[in-house]
Amino acid sequence: MKFQGTQKVAAGFIAGVLITGGIATAATSNSGTVQACVNNRTQAMYLAVDGTCPSSRTLVNLNSDNGIDTKSVAAAVTPSVVSIAVTTRTGGGTGSGSIYKSSSTDSFIITNNHVIDEAVTSGTIEVELLNGDILPATIVGRDIAYDIAVLRVKTGNLPVIKVGDSAKVSVGDPVIAIGSPLGLASTVTSGIISALNRPVITGSAGSESYVNAIQTDAAINPGNSGGALVDAGGRLIGVNSAIATLSSDSASGSIGLGFSIPINEAKRVIDEIIATGKSTRPVLGVFFDQAYTGIGAKILRLSPGEGAEKAGIPVGSVIKSIEGFKITDDVSAIVRIRSAVPGSTITVIVELPNAGGLKTFKVTLGQAASN
Repeated sequence: MKFQGTQKVAAGFIAGVLITGGIATAATSNSGTVQACVNNRTQAMYLAVDGTCPSSRTLVNLNSDNGIDTKSVAAAVTPSVVSIAVTTRTGGGTGSGSIYKSSSTDSFIITNNHVIDEAVTSGTIEVELLNGDILPATIVGRDIAYDIAVLRVKTGNLPVIKVGDSAKVSVGDPVIAIGSPLGLASTVTSGIISALNRPVITGSAGSESYVNAIQTDAAINPGNSGGALVDAGGRLIGVNSAIATLSSDSASGSIGLGFSIPINEAKRVIDEIIATGKSTRPVLGVFFDQAYTGIGAKILRLSPGEGAEKAGIPVGSVIKSIEGFKITDDVSAIVRIRSAVPGSTITVIVELPNAGGLKTFKVTLGQAASN
């Protein structure tokens, strides 16, 4: 993994695949009160998604006045976080997920693509709920480019996780990671947001995932993949996806560098998959020069008819900034592009060829089927 101005270190999926990274910036703060419904008979606690409870449960406020109330938030959120087991002819693996939607008959669970990709052509997927129930799951759809997958279980009325706003979090905000590291279900760890907008690439050549990641020091370990990163209000702000390790042959485990897919970026993909079984990605319409070693992302060629060509960006230009974010290399450029919405217009600042100076372009992004 490459950070600007620092040494290279190895990193990977929480199942152990290579990643790289880049710069970080802060946004605005997030605040609010988490509410839960306590079952009047069993005293079990469930997250109050819309601030209301049925007559059999009592609404309570959980936030601590002095910061995150880890015990209460964990009690409210863990019923909506599941363990995932994948079994194939050659083995299998485990991961985590969050219950995103639930009707009277079906429930949708979000996780990482790399948790379930071995079961795409063969194998089985099982989901274990907090109460120990084990349910067979099917794949609704997946997106390799964003490392997101959606599963369906034929069981309804499950407790869903409350979705937050990852654009309203700041470096230093307290967070909780919930998942099943090493198969240990409902494991809760806490920490802070260490950095935002961290460009991260995971996966093998030809099937890379590019993430504009939230970095956290909350302990994340193998098996946490696809699990929840929640804020002080118990709201989902990230899908845990990768960790850093000191070298490629180091034992995989938390060293305080975990990476989560921001929920705002993931939500568009998730909703598209639930609606259609497929997802899309934004397209700038450029191919980058992989041999370029300077600061920025050099355009090797353009895609005919796409946004960059229509905007008049010339071949040989070096992208220096996208939407106000400094671009250090092609990875950070791709991450910034993929964090946008297809069809949206973004601001791109480039250094023109032959010492032509800097020029600002407004580019309308195209759309393509995601892989």
